[in-house]
Amino acid sequence: MTDIFEPATLGPVTLRNRVLKAATFEGRTPDALVTDDLIDFHREIAAGGVGMTTVAYCAVAPGGRTDRHQIWMRPEAVPGLRRLTDAVHAEGAAASAQIGHAGPVANAASNRVPALSPSPMFSPLSMSRMRVPDEHQIAEVIAAHANAARLAAESGFDAVEIHFGHNYLVSSFLSPKLNHRKDRYGGSTANRARLAREIARAVRAAVGDRLAVTAKLNMTDGVRGGLEVPESLQVAAWLEADGALDALELTAGSSLLNPMLLFHGDAPRRDFAKVLPTPARLGFYVVGRKFLKEYPYRDGFLLERARHYRRELSMPLVLLGGITNLATMELARAEGFDFVAMGRALLREPNLLHRIRSDATTRSACVHCNACMPTIYTRTRCVFRPDQPAEPLTTEPA
Repeated sequence: MTDIFEPATLGPVTLRNRVLKAATFEGRTPDALVTDDLIDFHREIAAGGVGMTTVAYCAVAPGGRTDRHQIWMRPEAVPGLRRLTDAVHAEGAAASAQIGHAGPVANAASNRVPALSPSPMFSPLSMSRMRVPDEHQIAEVIAAHANAARLAAESGFDAVEIHFGHNYLVSSFLSPKLNHRKDRYGGSTANRARLAREIARAVRAAVGDRLAVTAKLNMTDGVRGGLEVPESLQVAAWLEADGALDALELTAGSSLLNPMLLFHGDAPRRDFAKVLPTPARLGFYVVGRKFLKEYPYRDGFLLERARHYRRELSMPLVLLGGITNLATMELARAEGFDFVAMGRALLREPNLLHRIRSDATTRSACVHCNACMPTIYTRTRCVFRPDQPAEPLTTEPA
């Protein structure tokens, strides 16, 4: 067996193995604070054997949430987060906090704070125009990331993952489709990458070598006119040269325009329509097939794109997408990827890694139906686990 299950270093942190629990919004924080349910979720993942589990999603500001139920990083959140990291550490795993600003993916009606976008946009979530931040407001967003990282350190996290993907705020600035600014944050690739680089440097300055600092970066938005591999690779090279990050996790797709590129497998359009609030549900019936495209599932489905990054970069890289068995993990290691990240497979079987260690031929029970995706509006779970009943959160803005 390869070194997948041997200790590995990530910046200043030593992990017990090279398998990470990818950030998947848990839907278990109805009051925007840690609950026992959220702690139990990550405790179970940690007990299942991962090297590190990622808490998603810890917004850097109230308006940076996709809805008001999500945690946002403030002093009141620290005691609960500390209980969570203590529980994860007690199971032998490390804990990472995914921090970021949802930008155009934020629901302003739910948050009661305007959503941000790099250029003028209309939000179908809140049926309102988004706010275009000026340079002063951009500086506030950068400072908010640094503050969130400091609070993560205070909460006992071993790492922070900065969200540069899925057309959240930083990703939307990177996108030539979404960013039409005429100032120093728009236009050229270098200008559109400025926000990502400034945030990464600010986060590193805030935590020094106390925490590992990683970023989740889109390789492609998966939409015409969006960010594609050549430009993304240039951004990655700049991030590497800046020296603020300990690793990059490579991802793809747009929560705003093409979410299924990240997941692959079945597109659960009917289930999504059922859980959306009424106005959004009606619109979804019209555009659902275009919005939720189908990409056939295969193991390691992001590997082909990720190879470009491994060839050009020397920094540690995390391979995400279709990591469900030892063979794919070993392939990732053979091709030079330092870590692998798992999401849906661990929702189905939190103890999957223990089973793989016991039997190298173990296959995941996840069938890539993606019925877990619509459960983010109630309580994220695999619908085939009878021990995971739904505890609905309201989906209507209050």
